[in-house]
This record gives sequence, structure tokens and C-alpha cells, in this order.
Amino acid sequence: MPKAVIFDVDGTLIDSVDLHAKSWQDAFAEYGRTIPFDDIRSQIGKGGDQLLPMFLSEDDIEAFGEELEERRGAILNERYLPKVQAFPRVRALFEHLRAAGMDIALASSAKEDELETYKKAANIEDLIDEQTSSDDADSSKPHPDIFLAALKRLGNPDPRDVIVVGDTPYDAEAAGKAGLRTIGVLCGGFPGDGLWEAGCIAIYQDPADLLARYDGSPLAEPPVS
Repeated sequence: MPKAVIFDVDGTLIDSVDLHAKSWQDAFAEYGRTIPFDDIRSQIGKGGDQLLPMFLSEDDIEAFGEELEERRGAILNERYLPKVQAFPRVRALFEHLRAAGMDIALASSAKEDELETYKKAANIEDLIDEQTSSDDADSSKPHPDIFLAALKRLGNPDPRDVIVVGDTPYDAEAAGKAGLRTIGVLCGGFPGDGLWEAGCIAIYQDPADLLARYDGSPLAEPPVS
């Protein structure tokens, strides 16, 4: 079986994709930009460095991009983080992985303080071996930086002995660039076709489904030789 599992957080363990999209939409509106919710939602999973260029010109990013991103973080904390909830059976899945002897890491584009809130919501604070946040990556997903940082924190295991679990094509693309395989989950709202195309080796509905079908999943298979 794999030696370690690296989890994305937003949309994978935590039901927060809509909340992130709404916080971005609110922030854009304060800067005079009316952007459809679905357009923003399709970009969640990326950090601000990759998301902002989808909606703003280079001049706009230079003028107020950093300020807008900071405002987005404040809006998220003030209006939406109190509403965040974990998907069912996240702790049970993590307990199963730990019982199987696997290390568990989180690799999220969230800020460090957001990540702490998510861990509490999922009740997994005592089950995490390592974690990385946006502070640990020069470029966010779909660049591989966050996963490379997680591998380093795990002691640089062979990537073939590690599996990523994520909900977006950006997770799978970033993981693939780091030599990692990805299990996709649909609970973040991204279509299965896009996850397959991005390189996922298996897809489940959510963490509860992955746990229920664990024995037939890549998590129970021998590492790739």
C-alpha cells in the first residue's frame, strides 16, 4: 500500500468551495467588477496568483490585485468561515489510514489560519503528520509547488509511494507534475470527466465513499514498481 497520502482540503475534506467563490465575488464587487458566481467557482482550487489573471488585466492586478486578495481573505473570515463544515466521515477515513500505517499530509492553497479552521471543523487536528499552505508555495495549483513542499515535509519519499486526494483538475495536474498519482472526489462539484482528463487514477463521490470502498481503492494497492 502507499506510504503516505496527501490531501487537498477545500472541496475535498471541507464543503467550502461555494463559500470561497462567494468571498471572491464579494471582493471583486467592492472593486467594481461584477463576475458571475459560476465563473469564479470554476477557478476555486487555484490560489489568488492563478485566479486573479482569469478576471483582471495585468494593469488591474498591478494596481489593486494584492489589496483585493487581502480583502477577499477578510471577507471569507468575517462572513463565510463560520459556516464551514466538513464532509461526512473525514475523521474515520483518516483514522483508517493511520491504522494502516500511512502518513497523512495536507496540501492546501488556503492561508495558514484558514487551514487551522478547517482542521478543527473536520476534527482531524491530532491525525495530521504534516501540512503545507499557500505560504509554502511560490506558485499555487496547477503548479506543483505545494505538493513538492508536502513531499519535503514528509521526508522526500519516493513519489510512487504517495497518493494525492483532491477534488479539482488543478489538484491532479499539479500532482502529476510532481510525479504523484491522484484520486479524485466529486464532492467539490467539479465534473468527473474533467478529473479523468487531468489524470486521476480513480474517482469517488466523497471521503465517505472512499472509505466505504477502501479495500478496492488505490489506497489499498501495492505501490507502483
